[in-house]
Amino acid sequence: MTRAATVPAGKPGGTFELVDVTLRDAHQCLWSTRMTTAMMTPILVAIDRIGYGYVNILGGAVFDVCVRYLHENPWERVGLLCERLATPCDGLTRGQSLYTFELFPDDVIALNSEALARRGIKVLTVYDALNDNRNIESSVRSGREAGMKINAMVTYTLSPVHTDAYYVERVKELVALQADFISVKDPTGLLTPERGRTLFPALVAAAGGIPLKLHSHCQSGLAPAVYEVAMASGFRYGYTAVEPLANGASLPAAEEIDDTARALGLRTGIDRAALREVSGYFDWLCEREGKPRGKIAAYDPALYEHQVPGGMISNLKSQLETMGMAARLPEILEEAAQVRQDLGYPILVSPFAQYIITQAVLNVVQGERYKTIPDEVRKYAMGYYGKLAAKPADAFWERANIRPDEIVTARPGEHLAAGLPRLRRALGKNASDEDLLLHAFYDEALLKTLRNPVPECRFRTSPLHELLGYLGARADIGYARVRFAGTEMTIKI
Repeated sequence: MTRAATVPAGKPGGTFELVDVTLRDAHQCLWSTRMTTAMMTPILVAIDRIGYGYVNILGGAVFDVCVRYLHENPWERVGLLCERLATPCDGLTRGQSLYTFELFPDDVIALNSEALARRGIKVLTVYDALNDNRNIESSVRSGREAGMKINAMVTYTLSPVHTDAYYVERVKELVALQADFISVKDPTGLLTPERGRTLFPALVAAAGGIPLKLHSHCQSGLAPAVYEVAMASGFRYGYTAVEPLANGASLPAAEEIDDTARALGLRTGIDRAALREVSGYFDWLCEREGKPRGKIAAYDPALYEHQVPGGMISNLKSQLETMGMAARLPEILEEAAQVRQDLGYPILVSPFAQYIITQAVLNVVQGERYKTIPDEVRKYAMGYYGKLAAKPADAFWERANIRPDEIVTARPGEHLAAGLPRLRRALGKNASDEDLLLHAFYDEALLKTLRNPVPECRFRTSPLHELLGYLGARADIGYARVRFAGTEMTIKI
C-alpha cells in the first residue's frame, strides 16, 4: 500500500535504487540465517529481472552459519550466486573481524578480499562495530586493489556521545578513505524521522558527492518513514527485502519503499511484476519450510532504552526458557541498558551486543554488578578491539582491575602477527587460498563437514510434485537439486 509522502520530494528526475537483502540479512533476522543455497537458486533469474542496484548475498553471520550449521562451503555459495546473478553482488564483512568475533591480521584481510573478488563480488561492504575506521583501512585498501567497489558503513546508535557531529566526523573519515559508497547502518531500527531530518542532510553534505545508502531495520516500526526522509535528503540507495521476509527484525519491504520513492518523483527501475513473482516464491517457501514471515512491528519505547536487536532478544528468550529463567527477561534487558552505559555506550552489534547481554545476565544471576567480568568485556574496555566512543564508568573500571599498561591505543591490527605463513606451513603448498582462509577462521573439526561438494537441499518437507509445480514453468533455471524420500537427486528443468 502506498503511503502518502510527508516530506518534500527530491530533485525531479532523481533516482533511488534498492539493494536487496532477502538472501542475506532478511533470513538472518527472521530465520536465524537458515536459508540454504538450494532454497535460493530456483528464484535467481526472477531476482535479476526486478532491477535492483545490487544484491547483498554475504555477511558475517551467513558465512559462519554456512560452516557451523548448514555445512555448506560459503565460498561455493558466493561463487554460485555471483555466477548466476547478472545484478552486481555485494558482500559484507566486519572489518578486522571479517566473519567471526576474532580479530585477524592484515594479510588474512587482504587474502579474503582477493578471494571474494575472484568469486565475483563487485561491492565490498565493510563496517566496524565501534565506528573506529582504523579497523576497516586494510579491508578498504585490499578490496580496492582486488577490483571491488567499497561501501563503507557508519553504525547508528543513540547515546549522549553519538551526536550528529560525531557521525559527520565518521563520514569525513570515510571520504578520506575514498569510499565509493557510504551507508548508514541502523541495526536495531533506532532512527526516527525527526533525527533523520537533522542527521541525513548533514551526512549528505559531509559525503561531498559520494552516494549514500540507508540500511535500517524495522524493529521500532519507523524504518519506512525514515527511508522517506532519507530519499528527500539526497540518499541514493536503500536496503530492502521482499515482503514475506521484510519488517519485524528485518528491513523494510521493497514494495513499500518503491511506492514511497515513486510518490516522491524518484525513479527506481523496479519491475513490479518480477517483484511479485519473487515475493510469491518466498511466501511459498515460508509455508513449505514452516518459517516465519516478517510482521510490522509495534512501536516499543523500551527499545530505545535497551537497544537490543530483535534477533538477539529471540535467542536470549529461548536460552532463558531452557534455564527456567524466562520471567527474568525484562530484568536482563533493563540491566543491559545500564551495562551499555557503564561501558561507554558500545553499539549493540556483533560482537558487542553479545558481550553486553552476557554481562547483563551475569549481573542479574549473581545478584551483584560486575562480580564476574568476561575476558572479552575487559579486552573491549582496554581498547583491544578499537577506540571507545566514551570512557567506561568508574564503577566498572574499579571492578575490572585494568592496569594502565594494559590500555591499547594503536590500531588493533598492528598488534597481530601475520597469519598466512603459519597456515601455509601447516596446510602445505597445495592448499588453496580459500582453504587457508577457512582454516584461519575455524578449527579442522568444523571444516570436515564441508568436504561434500554438493550442498544438501534442506527442505522441511519435499513433496516432489509441489517443487516441480513451481519450477516446471521456469525452463531457464537449468537444474535443481532436491531431496525426496531420503534420496538426493539433480533434476533438469
